[in-house]
Amino acid sequence: MSTLATVPALQPARLEETLLRFAALSEPGPGVSRLAYTRLERQAHDLFASLLADLGIASYTDAAGNTIGELAPDAEPRPGAIGTGSHLDSVPHGGAYDGTVGVVAALAVAAAASAGRPRHRPWRFVAFAAEEGARFGQACNGSRIVAGLTGAADLRQLTDRTGTTMAAAMTECGLAPERVETARWDPRDWRAFVELHVEQGTVLEHRRVPVGVVDTVSGSTRLRVCLTGVASHTGGTPMDNRRDALAAAAECVLDCERLAVAATDVNTRITVGALTVEPGAITIIPGRVVFTVDVRETDYGRQRAAAHAVGQRCRTVAARRGVDVEVEELADTPPVSLSREVAAAARAAATALGLPAEVLSSGASHDTQQISRLMPAGIVFVPSRGGLSHSPGEFSTADQVAAGAAVLLETMYRLDATA
Repeated sequence: MSTLATVPALQPARLEETLLRFAALSEPGPGVSRLAYTRLERQAHDLFASLLADLGIASYTDAAGNTIGELAPDAEPRPGAIGTGSHLDSVPHGGAYDGTVGVVAALAVAAAASAGRPRHRPWRFVAFAAEEGARFGQACNGSRIVAGLTGAADLRQLTDRTGTTMAAAMTECGLAPERVETARWDPRDWRAFVELHVEQGTVLEHRRVPVGVVDTVSGSTRLRVCLTGVASHTGGTPMDNRRDALAAAAECVLDCERLAVAATDVNTRITVGALTVEPGAITIIPGRVVFTVDVRETDYGRQRAAAHAVGQRCRTVAARRGVDVEVEELADTPPVSLSREVAAAARAAATALGLPAEVLSSGASHDTQQISRLMPAGIVFVPSRGGLSHSPGEFSTADQVAAGAAVLLETMYRLDATA
């Protein structure tokens, strides 16, 4: 590996220490719980801004809650910024690496670039808000806003389990949801964006490759299914005279799994991740069940077909069991092909550092998926132990993160030097 490995900002121990500082900002319990548009997410953004300030880099928080710092060029200037970063929110009881690795790597790059080779373009460092869809159903909210894909009206429609709208949650955090249009990025201000992220899969680990370069990011269609039967006494209601919403839901859940397993493409993934049963008492037949479905694919036609099939299966089951059903689409994000130019720069950077790199797709959504609509954009992966993510067991070694940060830095220098 080149002398980049000796840059103090890229040392594994320093990266690990910063990761631990962010991990400490969590609700009690296993793993990291730092949900979108909460006090803890804002504290994490404040820490990011403070660490940038320690490097002499000023930052600001936009109306969407994204935090952005900029390092001015120190050589003959060229137009268009080079950006990097990721998100700081988590799912409930998630891990310390998803998203945060990319933010910590951005801080390391900022430190290294401040005392490194000349830069011709502004370099921007971004902590996106509300990337996870765990709270409001829609993912990548901060990046969707800057890409012009989500507006103020949408924020009043998205709600969490308590009925709190995203707009209300943002207001409670001191943000200005009515002004989110001011957070949009002008593509003319940008040259490229590259994000470092943990793989959230096992390809790199199994192949013993230290770096992944992503060519495609899966799309996601998210559904909410509501089944309404009749709540009745478990002892007094004969088995042949029941309209059991939970029994119908159980069949629907298994049908979702069967659809994915039977799909012709291995990239079709269908998951039921949350299920609520009412009234929820041991002596009452469930009268209402609500569950969510996440359909993922690397081909948009197959993604939409799979989501349609889920709805059809649920309606068929409901009709046969005598329960009512509503299928609501919460969010729909098509898959994207990322920039070949950025991918080539990342592969060349890895080669220059003596690190083998594997080209692979991402089954998970990322902020870069939205940013790619504005500018050339790419993602660099580092390995995830056992492929675990959205789990307290999520883990990448400090050496793996350091290798990824070194590739990120070199990639940005290569993009900075291009016309």
